[in-house]
Amino acid sequence: MRFSDQKPIFSQIAELLENDIIAERIPAGARLPSARDLASSLEVNPNTAARALQSLAELGVAQVERGTGYYVSEAGAAKVREFRKRSFLDEELPRLFRSMADLGVTLEDIEARWRGFIASTTEKKDGIS
Repeated sequence: MRFSDQKPIFSQIAELLENDIIAERIPAGARLPSARDLASSLEVNPNTAARALQSLAELGVAQVERGTGYYVSEAGAAKVREFRKRSFLDEELPRLFRSMADLGVTLEDIEARWRGFIASTTEKKDGIS
C-alpha cells in the first residue's frame, strides 16, 4: 500500500480500519487483524501496526482482550463517526466556507447540490438507476 507523507503511517492504518468499521465490513464485536497480520499485509513495521491498533483503543473504537487481540467496541462505529464529524466541523468546514466566500458560492447553491446528492443516493439505495 502507498502511504501519504501528510500524516503518520499508523494514523493512516487506523483510518483504514475505521473506514471498515463505519462501513460495517468489520462489525461491532469482531476481532481486528493482529499487528503482525496488518504489518505483513500492508508491508509496514509491526510496531507501526501495533500503534494503529493502540490508537483505536485509546479512542474507544476498539478494546483489547489480553491474549486474544483487539475487538471493535460496541460503540466503535459511533465513536468514529463522532470523531470524524467533529473534525469535519472544526477543520474542513472552515476551509470550505473560505472557498465559498472567495468564489461567491451561496448557501442556496450548496443546498441545491445537497438535495440532488441525497436524491441520487436514495435512488441507488432503493435500486432505482
